[in-house]
Amino acid sequence: MNSLLSQDIMYLPGVGPRRREILERQLNIKTWGDLLEYYPYKYVDRSKVYAIRELRGDMPEIQIKGHILRYEEVGEGRKKRVIGHFTDGQDIINLVWFHPGKWIYENYKVGEEFIVFGKPSPYNGFYQIVHPDMEKADKIALNEMGMQPYYITTQHMKDTGLTSHALEKLTKTLVKRLPEGSISETLLPSQLSRLHLIPREEALRNIHYPKTLREVQKAQERLKFEELFYVQLNILRYATAQRNKYRGYLFPKIGHEFNTFYRNNLHFELTNAQKRVMHEIRDDMNTGRQMNRLLQGDVGSGKTLVALMTMLIAIDNGFQACIMAPTEILAEQHLQTITDFLKGMDVNVAMLTGTVKGKQRQQVLDGLADGSINILVGTHAIIEDPVIFQRLGLAVIDEQHRFGVAQRARLWAKSERPPHILVMTATPIPRTLAMTLYGDLDVSVIDELPPGRKPVVTLHKYDNQMASLYAGITQQVNEGRQVYIVFPLIEENKKMDLKNLETGYEQLCQIFPQFKLSKVHGQMKPKEKEAEMEKFVTGQTQILVATTVIEVGVNVPNASVMVILDAQRFGLSQLHQLRGRVGRGAKQSYCILVTSYQLSEDTKKRIDIMCQTNDGFRIAEADLKLRGPGDLEGTQQSGMAFDLKIANIARDGQLVQLARNEAQRIVSDDPDCNKPEYSLLWNRLRELRNTNVNWGAIS
Repeated sequence: MNSLLSQDIMYLPGVGPRRREILERQLNIKTWGDLLEYYPYKYVDRSKVYAIRELRGDMPEIQIKGHILRYEEVGEGRKKRVIGHFTDGQDIINLVWFHPGKWIYENYKVGEEFIVFGKPSPYNGFYQIVHPDMEKADKIALNEMGMQPYYITTQHMKDTGLTSHALEKLTKTLVKRLPEGSISETLLPSQLSRLHLIPREEALRNIHYPKTLREVQKAQERLKFEELFYVQLNILRYATAQRNKYRGYLFPKIGHEFNTFYRNNLHFELTNAQKRVMHEIRDDMNTGRQMNRLLQGDVGSGKTLVALMTMLIAIDNGFQACIMAPTEILAEQHLQTITDFLKGMDVNVAMLTGTVKGKQRQQVLDGLADGSINILVGTHAIIEDPVIFQRLGLAVIDEQHRFGVAQRARLWAKSERPPHILVMTATPIPRTLAMTLYGDLDVSVIDELPPGRKPVVTLHKYDNQMASLYAGITQQVNEGRQVYIVFPLIEENKKMDLKNLETGYEQLCQIFPQFKLSKVHGQMKPKEKEAEMEKFVTGQTQILVATTVIEVGVNVPNASVMVILDAQRFGLSQLHQLRGRVGRGAKQSYCILVTSYQLSEDTKKRIDIMCQTNDGFRIAEADLKLRGPGDLEGTQQSGMAFDLKIANIARDGQLVQLARNEAQRIVSDDPDCNKPEYSLLWNRLRELRNTNVNWGAIS
């Protein structure tokens, strides 16, 4: 980095030791360069001055010019406020300060002309601006103001005077102190020309100090592309290096076990999507390179069957396979599913979790070491040191279990060569997000459900419609079905007006005295939780009252109703996952979303989308747009290349693709990262991560 930009932020005029400590603790800003790359989140045009008569209650921040006529103090103690009656010469607006101090009277004197900036809102027949920004009119050249940037700040920063306006002053000081040519370029001249991007120095100056909206847009486009380009360059460099470095096992044979299963044990036709994915996996295993493939598919689309058939190919070629799940419940479900599928076949399946101990554990370890166990189902216990396979050829990693590089290396160490990797997820991931989170993996998608599956009917109900809902539940249970009822909280929370499980369970026992109920939540001991789950799975109880612990890993085909209380508290992906617990049998299933009447616009959109479609990919796209990539359930990873400072994967899909294409072009032309014409890019990538080892993506 340029030596000027590496200077301690403390030495920027206006900062000092105290502010430096706050900036580092609150925003991780330590140097001049860090501040330069702390970008505004919005801009307001400060070149226009409004007359008070032009104001409307739905306007954003505006500015007016005039003077204070007089002050008025209202209320006492903590409720005290100062009102400044401000005029532009024609009309009056009130300026309001809560918890005021003497500084208001000292700085904003009656009769002096000021430019006032803030959001107007109607109150008692007048417009008012609460805690306005004010500058003396003779100190501001309005025609030079341009677009005012706004920066995200924490409450602690605001309490200590480091407001957005204060940050704006600091960034302007910084930009003015940087001589022309002091900001190094990080993209090639050919890239700037071909992609019509402005230079980095121009972008960084204009992002903080723009005169027009066009300058803002050009600066954002350049900086977003650069950020996404280096994320993709790193991912693709890593993936290419991995493929060149690690040879995979060759699985050329479709043998006895696969054919026996396909002919005798598979009692239904694979979907076209499953067949397509199997062809993609077969092609991977025939190349001699290590497979790293992400298998996406909605709940019930048949991912586990594809994984099992892949494991049988490994067995036919003389290898062992394992499948890792995030919880014991899901591991047990996989064990049951695989065992049922392989009934009558000579394939040895075992399970290894934290609760498998003593003699039973030793038998599993011995069976893995001598090769007598063909398939191991388990949790993270699989990657522990005592677990040694005779010949591990395939590892399947299931639902929400993200492997970091260190963990993956431990798995690879259990085999002479790295095993083939198949990552499965039932959380559909939008393509732009998959390119960033799973950029080093080839992606397969199962985008159709098996024939005979009826789509789940999703309905929206309000709190005052519970009586009819309970009647519907009674009817379903009387017809032999089972019901999930999901609460957002375990215990009552006085700060949040939400239904809680403990109180709700007692009430439901009174509402349904004729039925048996189970209760499951995350604070229960594992054995208690499993015992309650088992009652529901085996049909001993008809209603399961739960929190979101049932989101993953419960398969009860007889359950036909999913009731989600306070559904406004859940994200789209989480609602979709919960809905996936029903609709697994032949009977029509229902998902009931219960909310209060008071809903935000975003919440209404979420509920409407859930009622309109069962398409997980459409839901995931909507979730990404509504909530942003960092909030998506089950998609955050510790191995992300770097936090995005300005790009937004939800809104910048075209730039993600452009950056991906550009990075692919560079890596294809220079896979060993040593061509002189690309040295600028590789050096910048090393600088960003301060390393050139395999720190790359997660599989």
